[in-house]
Amino acid sequence: MTRRPKVLTFDVVGTLIDFETGMKNALLEILGPKGGTLDFEAFLTEYRALRNRPGKLLFPEDLAPIYLQLAGKFDLPTGNGEEKTFVESATSWPAFDDSVDAMKRLKKHFHLVAMTNARRWAFDGMDKTLDYPFFKGYTVDDSGCEKPDPQYFTYVLEQLAPEGYTKNDVLHVAQSQFHDIAIARDLGYTVCWIERRKAVGGGFGGTVAVQTLTTPDYHYHTLAELADAADRGELVMMG
Repeated sequence: MTRRPKVLTFDVVGTLIDFETGMKNALLEILGPKGGTLDFEAFLTEYRALRNRPGKLLFPEDLAPIYLQLAGKFDLPTGNGEEKTFVESATSWPAFDDSVDAMKRLKKHFHLVAMTNARRWAFDGMDKTLDYPFFKGYTVDDSGCEKPDPQYFTYVLEQLAPEGYTKNDVLHVAQSQFHDIAIARDLGYTVCWIERRKAVGGGFGGTVAVQTLTTPDYHYHTLAELADAADRGELVMMG
């Protein structure tokens, strides 16, 4: 037995918002003329290693201690609040080229729900960048925990229950294998992996790496491909 999903839940940072380009742009602005010497892929590798460390701050405030820790290695200026500038850049990170149009198309078929590890103040800027596509939007401030904590998913289901939705109505869409795809699949969700890094040759970039990739129910390299599948009526769930 198959059925169509009624709700698409979305990771935001890395799936809809191009945080890697956003961070790069912020660093280049901070560095000024010295920006040409920045090895950004090396920066992403170091950044990725720090993002899941003990004692990390909520996102994107966690960018400040990471910036200061990596400043010496990448010759980043300090002493004039540059780390705060890096944090605050999160509100103006760009959407991926296909995000706004794809979300408008998906909104015709489903209720769209944000599930982001970002703080509310940062998500508000991202929501504006995406042209406000969401039926509901939940942040780490709401859930009190970060994905991949199962409690985040439980929290969102509790919020959707009064609308008449259950897990069986939800397709979870995300870029991060670590934060989203593996845990959502373990919890019994139908999942769609948007492999954004495919466009730049693969790898994990700024996203926490995993030892083994979880096989999703749906696998696309762009959000436009997901919207195309939705327009063709190809998105179904089993059971």
